[in-house]
Amino acid sequence: MTFLEPETDTTETDAPVAPTEADTTGTITPDAGEADAPPAEPGEEVAASDVIAPEGIDPETGEVITSSDPAHHPEGLGSAGPIDVEALVEEAAAPVESPYDRPGRWFVVHTQSGYEKKVKQNLEARTSSMNMEGRIHEVVIPMEDVVEIRGGKKQVVQKKMFPGYLLVRCFLDDDSWYVIRNTPGVTGFVGAGNKPSPLPRRDVETFLSLPDPTEELPSKKGRARLEHELGETVRVKEGPFANFSGEIVEINEDQLKVKVLVDIFGRETPVELDFSQVAKF
Repeated sequence: MTFLEPETDTTETDAPVAPTEADTTGTITPDAGEADAPPAEPGEEVAASDVIAPEGIDPETGEVITSSDPAHHPEGLGSAGPIDVEALVEEAAAPVESPYDRPGRWFVVHTQSGYEKKVKQNLEARTSSMNMEGRIHEVVIPMEDVVEIRGGKKQVVQKKMFPGYLLVRCFLDDDSWYVIRNTPGVTGFVGAGNKPSPLPRRDVETFLSLPDPTEELPSKKGRARLEHELGETVRVKEGPFANFSGEIVEINEDQLKVKVLVDIFGRETPVELDFSQVAKF
């Protein structure tokens, strides 16, 4: 009589698991990072500073520390790092364009005195009507700040730097010369002989008041000058020396006074007068 052997299950069974120390002793072995911390006594509270929090977590509040918090960066300026102040200053301080570097050259045009503004308008209108904008670019009346005395007080007013003259920036050829020269009120160009002479860089930047880059707060028109100058001949308007004339030999800007040499009985006598008591010829 033959007995059949029972079929065995060929499915792989799980490998035997080695018992852990917790299974054998009833205690849990701490990880390596926690091995150094002494075990807390029963009933003893664990201080928050003794808890090792994961990176990016505030151990006291449990909040996630964001990278934008400047307090958690070495430079204290967030993840962007320290700011280069000098680079920002250089970027903000844009270079000042010199009027000399604009297209064309600057020429001086003589006009009828007292009609500079009208001549400027006439020339600009002719430039537009004759389609010369590509050759005649700019017409300027040079102005400057002047200190005047009005009512016993100093006031800064703008006056023409060169009465009877205009500055014109253009590409000068026969056509542009014709348009400018035949503008009503224009009496001619300034130059050697009949040839107009362009202004050098120094004169252009002086007449058009280019700000000084070394000044902390440059003024648009520079430093204002006094209405009167040393060596200038003036007329006395009022007082015991009214209608006398003389040369200015001293200017006291703080006290608003000038000292004038007045011819009295054939002798030049210095007389101190207020700014308001003298006038130009």
